[in-house]
Amino acid sequence: MIKRQKASLRSCIIHKVGNKFNGTKNAFSDAIVDFDEATYNLMLPYLLRPFMSVAENYRFHHHSDVALNEINTYSDQLFKEGADFVDISKHIVTHLFEQSNSAQIKTGDVLICHFENIQYEDYFTDAIGIFKIENKTEFFQTYLEDNNYDILVQKGIQAKKVDKGCLILNTSDMEGKIVLSVDNNTYDTQYWIKSFLNIRYPDDSNQHTKNCIELCREFSKEVLQPNFGGQEQSNFLAKTVDFFKENEIVNIDTFKEEVFDEEDKIQLFEDYKKTYETDNKVLIRNQFDVSEVALKKQKQKIKTEIKLDTNIQIKLDVDAPDASAEYLERGYDEEKKMHFYKVFFNDES
Repeated sequence: MIKRQKASLRSCIIHKVGNKFNGTKNAFSDAIVDFDEATYNLMLPYLLRPFMSVAENYRFHHHSDVALNEINTYSDQLFKEGADFVDISKHIVTHLFEQSNSAQIKTGDVLICHFENIQYEDYFTDAIGIFKIENKTEFFQTYLEDNNYDILVQKGIQAKKVDKGCLILNTSDMEGKIVLSVDNNTYDTQYWIKSFLNIRYPDDSNQHTKNCIELCREFSKEVLQPNFGGQEQSNFLAKTVDFFKENEIVNIDTFKEEVFDEEDKIQLFEDYKKTYETDNKVLIRNQFDVSEVALKKQKQKIKTEIKLDTNIQIKLDVDAPDASAEYLERGYDEEKKMHFYKVFFNDES
């Protein structure tokens, strides 16, 4: 994530990208935008606000050599003093156009920007921003004519969120330049992330934490819930979150010993882990540092509700790993031939 308090927009140009599958062509500008003060003060936060809450970052990738990644190369050129900003920005839009590999890909406005003084962690850096505006909204515009007010409908860009955007920071680690990305239109995520930017997650604690918690969430859904019920599923998820909160370093063997009470469930987890890694092409490390940022984001995705076919739901607190085992009891009523849950409590609110 970034901070934008001292950030400024050095250069910005707007082009239009078409789609070769439906015959629409690119339309290029030949000069950067000259913002008036009001537009600038609205545009700067509009473009940068989405990245203030982005927890995950990426690195450029190429199957042969990352130096051959087009956007990596173009951003390198734009960071250099005296770069031909207009010409390079056109190459970026052309590359985006070439990735429109289906008629489903939308046309739109493309903004190429050069930002200064963006704060990332504890230092300031330049950044190149690429934004694609795909959706425009109808709005009413009033106007005065012959001493009478009239109204017409126009289309424009909502100043709330960008459809697609990336921020390429002029700073690197051992795995390359740091890239942030947002995509609010998820119907074509492969087109933006893989085809256009060709970026992937770095090999760091954020990714390891994310991979492991996603594994646990899917294991609870596909193995525990069908075979042992919703209480067992929720109890496991609560213990998982608690383990990650209480340990700065996750060791998978220690994790299994603490969250599972029975050996057969440990074996089920190990078998599922192997299948999950193969199917999803990920590697769950046996030991890694916990990322608090990634943990917080993944925790929001965890659902600990027990949904019953009698239109009743029991919601458990993921931050209370012992509550399910201590205050929730599952049984079977022979007379009604139905399962039941017994809930213990002192007061209700």
